[in-house]
Amino acid sequence: MNKARPGFAAIRNGSALPWRDVPASSLAAFQDGLASAMNDELRLCALFALRRGGDADPRLFAVLADDARGELLLGTAAVEGPTFPALTQRCPQAHLFEREIHEQYGLRPEGHPWLKPVRFERPMHADPRTTPPPAIGAAEFYKIAGEAIHEVAVGPVHAGVIEPGHFRFQCHGEHVFHLEISLGYQHRGVEAALREGPGRTSLHLIETLAGDTSVGHALAFGMNLEGLAGLRVGGHAHVVRAIALELERLANHTGDLGALSGDVGFLPTAAFCGRIRGDFLNLSALLCGNRFGRSLVRPGGVRFCIDAAMAGQMREKLQAARRDVTTAVELLWMTPSVVARFEDTGVVSGETGVLLGLVGPAARACGLELDVRADHATGAYCFVQQPTATGHNGDVYARAFVRWLEIQRSLDFVEELLEMMPEPCAVVSGGEVALPGDHVAVSLVEGWRGELCHVASTRGDGRFDRYKVVDASFHNWPGLAVAMRNQQISDFPLCNKSFNLSYCGHDL
Repeated sequence: MNKARPGFAAIRNGSALPWRDVPASSLAAFQDGLASAMNDELRLCALFALRRGGDADPRLFAVLADDARGELLLGTAAVEGPTFPALTQRCPQAHLFEREIHEQYGLRPEGHPWLKPVRFERPMHADPRTTPPPAIGAAEFYKIAGEAIHEVAVGPVHAGVIEPGHFRFQCHGEHVFHLEISLGYQHRGVEAALREGPGRTSLHLIETLAGDTSVGHALAFGMNLEGLAGLRVGGHAHVVRAIALELERLANHTGDLGALSGDVGFLPTAAFCGRIRGDFLNLSALLCGNRFGRSLVRPGGVRFCIDAAMAGQMREKLQAARRDVTTAVELLWMTPSVVARFEDTGVVSGETGVLLGLVGPAARACGLELDVRADHATGAYCFVQQPTATGHNGDVYARAFVRWLEIQRSLDFVEELLEMMPEPCAVVSGGEVALPGDHVAVSLVEGWRGELCHVASTRGDGRFDRYKVVDASFHNWPGLAVAMRNQQISDFPLCNKSFNLSYCGHDL
């Protein structure tokens, strides 16, 4: 237990401990501990409710990240009765978590400023035969009154091939005072479906939870099972996993820079990056047969290895992709009209980034040095490290430029791993893993959008009684809403793409 932080147990990323070793505090002490920790610059990775077999009342469970010490702090407290004091006004990072707790468990955080549904989902333990799901989108929206104030509603059905999300702008002419984002249209009940696992479908649910982050979520799931079961992963498998995770980052960052170029009508980079994204996806296919990296990561290792011939082929393709992406993106920075359109658009300050709990490139663009690969390193990231890429202004330019820095550093990282490739190890088939009962495990992975947090809790027979996923988009959607304040409404497509958040990763 971390003696410097009473009421919380400290573990390392990807580790597990028995539930009896997680301190159970009074609710007041638990919330005071969370508030004190966040005042000391710790971050709230997860806050959710669960009900374990012997619990008379639901309990709250929190995961805090102590980035300076590379530790994760776990604590819990029972909630007696249907209400509890809201933490949000003391710790804004908790605001969306508390809305989710209210929706899933019916526990009302008294004093919360805006208890709007998060996903319009049926309560976690409701009988689907007697409790119909709520009507998606049926909610009260924030409104601003005044002469010439008008509301612009966008979505949930959008032009083109895009997932559904609803956006309401409170405007005066073209000037946006407030944007409210309503999601939940992609809710599939993934967390509920993961209960009673792990089973044959568990990894499929994880890999398709947010399809463009298949490797990241599969890795977090695998780390949790390895921590619970005490499985050892070989050096070769760690390297293959890291390469796959960075290829996922390279493909998506390249695609995002192309899409940002398209949003300002700069077609050369848009066209080039669209094609080069495919080159990185094809490298994932070369590795495991799937362009999104599915079927690669399995608890205990990987299903595919990289031999000397494949390593040479991947290095050759990476070098060609590096030349092409450098040419395409340098066109972007050399074009004054593009840079002028990006600069000072959609600004989010570092202070606001901390208050909202932003993660990933969105946080680093505000100057926040947050990166799981450095702060909570596991696997290959422990012995080959990358400098954290940060920006300063928190605008569209900074979010784009952080992506470009990360592309270059990921290319260096993957090429270095390919040069030092350990001897291939035995592949794993991905069969079911026996887990210990009454344990909890936590894993963090730096996905390409930012931090992914997975929490696995087992009951006495070793099956999941709760599996909690916090995608980076859950943290970052409020950042987009803040970025649009005092902008022109025509800036929305550009700001939206500069965050490029996942609807289904948020909606689960």
